[in-house]
Amino acid sequence: MPDTRPNILLIMTDQQRGDCMGLDPHSPSCLQTPNLDWLARTGTHFHHGYSECPSCIPARRSLMTGTAPAANGAVGFKSAPWDPPHTLAGELSKAGYQTEMIGKLHLIPHRKRYGFDHMQLADGTRGADNDYVEWLRQYHGRNEVDPGMAHGISANGWVGRPHHLPEEQMHTFWCVDRAMDFLRKRDPSAPFFLNVSFIDPHPPLTPPAPYYDRYIDRSLPDPLVGDWAPAFDDPEKGLNPNAWEIRLNEHDMRCCRAAYYGMINFIDDQIGRLIQFTGGLNNCLVIFTSDHGEMLGDHNLFRKTWPYEASARVPFFMRAPKNWDYPEEVISNSPVGIQDIMPTILAAAGIDIPDTCTGKSLLPVMQGDADGVREFLHGEHAGCYARDHGNHFVTDGHCKYIWYSQTGQEHLFNLDEDPQEMRDLSRDSDAETRMQPWRDRLSEVLKDRPEGFVDGSRLIPGQPHDALLPDYDPEATYPYL
Repeated sequence: MPDTRPNILLIMTDQQRGDCMGLDPHSPSCLQTPNLDWLARTGTHFHHGYSECPSCIPARRSLMTGTAPAANGAVGFKSAPWDPPHTLAGELSKAGYQTEMIGKLHLIPHRKRYGFDHMQLADGTRGADNDYVEWLRQYHGRNEVDPGMAHGISANGWVGRPHHLPEEQMHTFWCVDRAMDFLRKRDPSAPFFLNVSFIDPHPPLTPPAPYYDRYIDRSLPDPLVGDWAPAFDDPEKGLNPNAWEIRLNEHDMRCCRAAYYGMINFIDDQIGRLIQFTGGLNNCLVIFTSDHGEMLGDHNLFRKTWPYEASARVPFFMRAPKNWDYPEEVISNSPVGIQDIMPTILAAAGIDIPDTCTGKSLLPVMQGDADGVREFLHGEHAGCYARDHGNHFVTDGHCKYIWYSQTGQEHLFNLDEDPQEMRDLSRDSDAETRMQPWRDRLSEVLKDRPEGFVDGSRLIPGQPHDALLPDYDPEATYPYL
């Protein structure tokens, strides 16, 4: 008897802002993403999708276990061994799915399969034990160097320029080539779970030359700088290419943004190649998101880990198989997170959701039976660039409250009226009355945490806020929700 369970395609980019998809209400008018826009429009587009811990490693732990950061032990960026009892790929594999990982996994131990039957692993565009780099070295016959990084641009910086390699030799193209090869050779008697994970548009900001050229002469939006943002004097030269608090001059910012948009456009075209190869991706559940965003100069900030929309909000849509007859053009403004992806996929496959999952299945929203799955979403990130950058945020999709765990600094934004967080309401005369309910929500979330963030019902700044929970155990599950 044929297996009628859905095939599943999970596509993840790295460091893509939630507003950097053409269909997003706040997308730059210059940006072209026709394939992503079509997939999102023919499914459910979650306008308030968030990375609960907006940097690579903790976000991917949430993805692979369906858990909030404090439920898997990682509340910031740090490599650490990990042996969770249940994983997305593992539950699918145990249920008979053929599971394949292509691209960036970024979990420790390196090469641990986390339930995948097979992996074609490339966590970056350089380094040892990297399937993409090994392929590229063989292609160029240069075994002693990393030919993909010969441009010299930093893998965490703001410098933008065209890539020296043609597009058919880049990581994004490599991932799609291998995805198509998997689909050609997969076991036809079993449903598949294919996770395609791109490195782009994570720096280095080096798209193929045609994509850089497409944007460098276009009208590009200027960075947005709120009334609360750190102030800088006029831009100056001699700045760290990896800086996270910085104001660039007009030319450097134009190069940076042209490169970033070009990389996203390149990803979209490659997804278009996959759509054409499959005849429309009609016979599988398609999920698209990113592990976190990129400040891109907004509020004079760069990179990730920040609690602001540019860093924490990500593209997020789901598209059911055509024969399910789910409604199309569904838009949800309720907050959802990366932790919701595993429960949604397991529910779609008819697999029991482990008790360890803190995320929620989004199928009711996709079916039109519910507006959302939670009242509010909590996110956080321990200090990464500097210790006093540790932060928490709480949002219901309409407002967002931010608390910096080390300094006690607060923000309150009305996302309905001010979706780009230009005006900090915590400075208003009635701020105390408006902010107290949000403090209470965050206090309720944090009250049992081992760091001691809450004393009674009061938030206490200056407590430890490290990347791993104080009682971290690579095999443990954590109750702090």
